[in-house]
Amino acid sequence: MTGSTLFTLILGALLSGIVSSAHAEGRGPSAPATSQDASAQRTNAMKISIKIQDKVVTATLMDNATSRDFVSLLPMDLTLEDYAATEKISNLPRRLSTEGAPPGSDPSLGDIAYYAPWGNLAIFYKDFRHSSGLIKLGKIDSGIEALKATGSAKVTIELIDKSQ
Repeated sequence: MTGSTLFTLILGALLSGIVSSAHAEGRGPSAPATSQDASAQRTNAMKISIKIQDKVVTATLMDNATSRDFVSLLPMDLTLEDYAATEKISNLPRRLSTEGAPPGSDPSLGDIAYYAPWGNLAIFYKDFRHSSGLIKLGKIDSGIEALKATGSAKVTIELIDKSQ
């Protein structure tokens, strides 16, 4: 056995031990999200209502830093404006936390999101393409039809339930 082969074997064994130790201590790469993780996220979900004139839209927010920061602003009155015949948007009173947020998302019908570059709320009534800086807050449960009306709409958003 040559000196370089022996060195390579020793280095490999040493690195293998370091990687195994990091995984055992929870410092290594994290495993993909499991259905248990998704279940925990649903368990901590928050329910909101969006009142538009005489109609009520209900939604479930995800449990993430941006959603929790959004809930801290509630109750809140906003004017939603049509944007690109795809979504209703409104500026928020302040920027929300983006801690731990993905770099973007691919919104679909019923998604409620925060567009970090502009600091606004976005509620999608049509599917849209991937957008950098878009952070999903939750999903409309019922009443999406009320958001499809053209033009602006004055709304009141309130927390109606915070599941334990």
